[in-house]
Parts: sequence; structure tokens; C-alpha cells
Amino acid sequence: MTDAKPGLVFDTGPLRHFTLQGWLGVVKYLGRDHQVIIPESVEVELRDQSRTDPELRQVLEADWIHVDRSTDLAYLQAFSGYERLLAVGGRNLGECGVLALGKTRGHQIIIDDRVASNIARREKLNCRGTLALLCDAIRQQKLTVAMVSDLADDLLIGEYRLPFAKGKFAQWADENGLI
Repeated sequence: MTDAKPGLVFDTGPLRHFTLQGWLGVVKYLGRDHQVIIPESVEVELRDQSRTDPELRQVLEADWIHVDRSTDLAYLQAFSGYERLLAVGGRNLGECGVLALGKTRGHQIIIDDRVASNIARREKLNCRGTLALLCDAIRQQKLTVAMVSDLADDLLIGEYRLPFAKGKFAQWADENGLI
């Protein structure tokens, strides 16, 4: 892996839902100026979930997504610390890996889990949610409001938790000064 481009580390949730709703290409497009990275823990979650949702193999087979298999002490210590805070019954290990990469590598992390996002903000990690990333892309004229509205509606149909109802993205984003 080359360090020429800044890292953009995704959690399982955004990749899962973008893929299942047919929008993974948007992640590739928005990540073109970055190294798009997932920690090994996200890879494991996606591999497990691909048993019931074979479409998720698209993420696992994408040549533009790098899997970070860090084994250095700093990463392992950070992961372990987040595991104590977040992991419950083998769940949330993806978030632990994303946070650990953000902490030890300084990558920007894309995570929507509220608890993990709060930890990231408390630790002053470079953390963005999916909606913030999409609103950034609208302001940078990489995506249109209409496209993101359709994308958000599809995510909602796929039961992704968003802070607005179907058809209300533009209103929500405008009311919150995001576009």
C-alpha cells in the first residue's frame, strides 16, 4: 500500500447498505482521491454477512478497497481498548478496527454507529458519518441533491437508520445547513 493518498476507512454498515441497495459505485467515486480501507475486522463481518447476502462479495472482491491487516502493537492495543468499550457478544468488532485505524494511522473514518462515533469525537479522531460525507460531496459538486435524495431513499428502504423519512433528505440537509 502506498501512502500517496490519504486513507478513508469504512465501517461495515455503510458498505453493507450501499452495496445491498446498488450504490457501491458512489463509495468508489467518492473514494477516488483516497485509499479506501477496511480493517480486517470489517472484512470478517462482511464475509460472514455475505453468506446470507451474496451481493456483499462485491466489497470483498473490489480491487479499490484495501484490507488493512495490521498486527503492530499500537494498533492491537488500540483495538483491544475499543473492544473493551464496544464489543458485545462478538458484535461491533468492525467499529473497533475502524476506530483503531483512525487512532493509530490518522485516517479519516466513516462510521455511523452512535456510540462509536461519540468515542471517535471524544478522542478527536477524524470521523465523519455517511450523511456528512454525502453532503460534503454535494457542496463540492461531486453529487447532486437529487442523486443523494434517491440514494438516501434506497438506504431507508433497506432499513438503514437515517434521521429523516423517505423523500425528506433535501429538507433535512437544508434545515441543518449541510447543503
